[in-house]
Amino acid sequence: MGYYDIDELHKYFSEVLGCNVKIISVGGMGGEEVIKLKKAGYGIHRLIEVEFNGARKKYLIETVAPSQFGHETMPDRAQVVLLAHNTYNRLPLHVRSLDCGAFLSDGRIVSVGDAEEFFMNVEFVEGTLYKVDLEKISERGGLTELDRQRALRLSDYLVEIHALKKNEPSLYIKKIRELVGHGECIFGLTDSYPIDFEFAYQLKLSEIEKRCVDWRWKLKNYTHRLSQEHGDFHPWNIFFREGTDLRVFDRSRGEWGEAADDVTALTINYIFFSLLKYGKLEGPFEKLYHLFFNNYLEKTGDEQILQVLQPFYTWRCLVIANPIWYPDLKPDIRIKLFNFIDNVLNTEIFDPKEVNSYLK
Repeated sequence: MGYYDIDELHKYFSEVLGCNVKIISVGGMGGEEVIKLKKAGYGIHRLIEVEFNGARKKYLIETVAPSQFGHETMPDRAQVVLLAHNTYNRLPLHVRSLDCGAFLSDGRIVSVGDAEEFFMNVEFVEGTLYKVDLEKISERGGLTELDRQRALRLSDYLVEIHALKKNEPSLYIKKIRELVGHGECIFGLTDSYPIDFEFAYQLKLSEIEKRCVDWRWKLKNYTHRLSQEHGDFHPWNIFFREGTDLRVFDRSRGEWGEAADDVTALTINYIFFSLLKYGKLEGPFEKLYHLFFNNYLEKTGDEQILQVLQPFYTWRCLVIANPIWYPDLKPDIRIKLFNFIDNVLNTEIFDPKEVNSYLK
């Protein structure tokens, strides 16, 4: 990070306190107090003494250090800061939080303590969702050359982005931990099922959770696989313009993760749309599934992905079998999806040619 700028501190405290403020000193916790620029950094605490309205008061500016305890990325650390500010002042006898904010790359300090909700402002691009392509394929019962080219384009896209690797074992372990335990992932999905749901009663879901914990410990040995990823690569987050002109949106859960996350997020939908149409992986969807998978494996040489994708397929199946997302799904489809979970979690090496046997 950069340095505290006295002028920026003056602007910041004057804004937050609502009056003109004089910066008296900027010191560390060791007791030194000097009126000059002080280095700002992750996990560094700075004691700021200010004068306003004829009185002096001290404030402590704290940052969160990167660590393997869920603080690997800037958004992780931002969550800690926002939660602290949101809760400190609600507890009796707790020291008060004046504000929370952010240091910008140009040295400015921005207050976000009064934020009610955060938002993003992203560009709008015209195009057609890939799920529309899948619906049209289902209607016509066959593939066009464009369907094949788009499936290859999607596969090539993942080949391209997954080629970028990162050597940070603790971050890979964190991402696998979140796959199992995060509210948007496996445990969050199992918790969202109705109690005693006919196709996934509590004992069944509990067993799935336990088996996924076992898989988490297996995948902790694959930290070398940490790759650039999209994180939610499904047909509702992918659209095409003309031909194979591809755009993606709603990247989720961070910049880095396991390549199997993206591969399973898309390919489970070839299986799903085929189940809806044929009751198994068959016809045009079977062709797309193998076209996508074979291209990916050939160009990446990543046969090891077949040893780690099992809990990722489990997560995606828990989504599409869930009555919250698909309330009108036929019973036999839900049964086959849970069969798929059971059988895939039992496989040491996933075989793409055996999808139909996993559905039984």
